[in-house]
Amino acid sequence: METSLKAGIKGEAKTVVSEANTAIALGSGGVPVFATPAMIALMENAALTSVEPYLPEGHTTVGIKITSSHIAATPLGMEVVAKSELTEIDGKRLIFQVEAYDAREKIGEGTHERFIINREKFMQKNEEKKSR
Repeated sequence: METSLKAGIKGEAKTVVSEANTAIALGSGGVPVFATPAMIALMENAALTSVEPYLPEGHTTVGIKITSSHIAATPLGMEVVAKSELTEIDGKRLIFQVEAYDAREKIGEGTHERFIINREKFMQKNEEKKSR
């Protein structure tokens, strides 16, 4: 499998804090602020979308590991931006630095690993899991 990936590829994903992505709604806390699981999903999305254009047809990436800190709360109505940078390529394993910001400050940071997969083979194997 040949790709045109190289370290330094950057990505970005945005969302606005709403009732749907608060800690209360996602069951991760008891206050109506941006949820940690929502922040992690946004970081993953920044990484995913940053490398998609560089992959061969029929391939994508799946998240396999994330280590992060959620260091500041974000209230309803504020925009959150997640940023990613591809820092290492180890065969099919991709390693990213990820950060998230609201309009006032950095709210999260960490590292994220994704693995390049053939979409069709992955889904076939996944479906076979049901028949075991």
